[in-house]
Amino acid sequence: MRCQPRVVTMTERAAADDDVRTDGGTATQRVATDGGSMDEHEHYEAIVVGCGPGGAAAAAALAANDVETLVLERGVDAGSKNVSGGLIYAEESAPYTIDDLFPDFRAEATERPAVEYKMHNCSEEKVATFDLESIHQNGTEWCDAVLRRHMDSWLAEQVHERTRETGGGLLTDVRVNGLLRENGEIVGVTCDELDPITADLIVAADGVNSELGRDAGLMDWDEPDDWFQGVKAVVDMDRETIEERFDLDGADDGAAHLFSGDLFQGVRGGGFLYTNEDSLSIGTVFHLDSIAAERAEPQELLDALLTHPLLDQWFQGEYEELEYSAKLVPDSKKVANPSPHKGRLLLVGDAAGQMQAQGPIIKGMNHAVSAGGLAAEAFQDAKTRGDPSAAGRLYEQKLHDEGVMDQLRPTRYEATSWLSESSVMTSIGSAVMNSPIGRFGVKTFDGLLEKSFNSPFVLGMIPDTKISYVTVPTVIGDVLGEPVSAEHEIEPPDLADRIGDLTYDVGDPHIEVLDNSYEASGTAVTACPVSAEDFGGGCYRSETIESNGDTERVVSLDTQPCVECGTCAVVADTHWEHPAGGKGVEYKQG
Repeated sequence: MRCQPRVVTMTERAAADDDVRTDGGTATQRVATDGGSMDEHEHYEAIVVGCGPGGAAAAAALAANDVETLVLERGVDAGSKNVSGGLIYAEESAPYTIDDLFPDFRAEATERPAVEYKMHNCSEEKVATFDLESIHQNGTEWCDAVLRRHMDSWLAEQVHERTRETGGGLLTDVRVNGLLRENGEIVGVTCDELDPITADLIVAADGVNSELGRDAGLMDWDEPDDWFQGVKAVVDMDRETIEERFDLDGADDGAAHLFSGDLFQGVRGGGFLYTNEDSLSIGTVFHLDSIAAERAEPQELLDALLTHPLLDQWFQGEYEELEYSAKLVPDSKKVANPSPHKGRLLLVGDAAGQMQAQGPIIKGMNHAVSAGGLAAEAFQDAKTRGDPSAAGRLYEQKLHDEGVMDQLRPTRYEATSWLSESSVMTSIGSAVMNSPIGRFGVKTFDGLLEKSFNSPFVLGMIPDTKISYVTVPTVIGDVLGEPVSAEHEIEPPDLADRIGDLTYDVGDPHIEVLDNSYEASGTAVTACPVSAEDFGGGCYRSETIESNGDTERVVSLDTQPCVECGTCAVVADTHWEHPAGGKGVEYKQG
């Protein structure tokens, strides 16, 4: 018998007799597994793992070509595991946009258009603001703020209806934990909650911590400088107040603000604020290697932004935090996989490192949509040619031919970063910027500076150093900025309250510390967004133990408050997996 997928939990599925498909079609495939036995498995033409924008795009495009498609989502609902800043773009040059695939998307699934786009260069309590509308609108059809729980769950409903018509559907509460192989070749997926399933195509849209990508050897967690860490607060604010305080012209107007300079303890990165329909998304994004090196604590960096006097014009002493969240973000310049496929497996979105972060250019979901659409297109082309196994090669070719890889891995950055990011150039640049000559140059060429921040050419080779994220904006703020004198007295929740306000369905521990010495894993105590030194209620804590007269500093772990960001998999010696389907943290906002 064969399951009849629909948007249901696994508990509901197990209890309902009508969840079993008996359509009489070819529903199984016999596979000689690597263990040597012949097993009969349920079979679909295509399996899509994850129903974020990339997975939804792939599923919709596959269904449009009548490809029998099963979508597996590990959350209790699509979006319950997902976090984004979040702006979603539709670009004029993109091969696919989300509203091409889902025409009602903007009316049903987004918050507000991001019309205004500004960057604030901060130096203590002086701020110089640049208008970045030119780079924001460059090649852009539209750009909207989104909250992932609402957006992804709406997409999931559309995806389920379309894939049902192909003989597939969408199942939630299913963790896909690895790849099924026959004689060493990928033929399907394995799950915690279901028997193995085979498919002619497997689209891994399972996010930045892709278990399928790691199983296939297409991604790893080896280098902290390959990743950013994003931390976000969703803040309650009613529609009328947002429009009044941000000077917006009704529901079809919205604002995006970026923040950089000296307000983040010298950590490389910055902050953002996006207006939603009746809330604000406020967060920080930093290079993970910089967070680790500075021993910075993510929640403190977020609080530095939230309590800056500049934000008083919007908060005006009122602050109610709805949700605290975190995630890793791939740096596409370094980890966007130029060949994101292996056998029947194709990676899309964060699983393939497809997140564009170049100064104020922060785009990810649009690239996931393009990749999902191109993956489905490649499979259909391969079928038409009579060789479905060629889908991966065609997908790689399409990513390059459509210009997606040029945006993710700009050649100007690859050509110049060896010099611009060298220690010599960093030292010289920092000395010049902080010298009287550098400050005079900033004052003299202030208009040119703003233009350079709006130049795709310049931003395509901006170095990932403190000069770009800390030194330059701090000097700009000090030289060109105006004092902000507001009394900003809000008090963000402490870490214990932030953790306590999240929703969890705690399952078995999903992370194991392999080396608990502070030297090997102590960075997780500060870098984990739900941990901190001298805080005993988070995932990681340090303690000193005595043994045979010697003392040793070690790390202990409690996975219960884990927000599943994956930070500790990079900065500590751990074995990291996702929790079982439907278990762990459940985001209400995203």
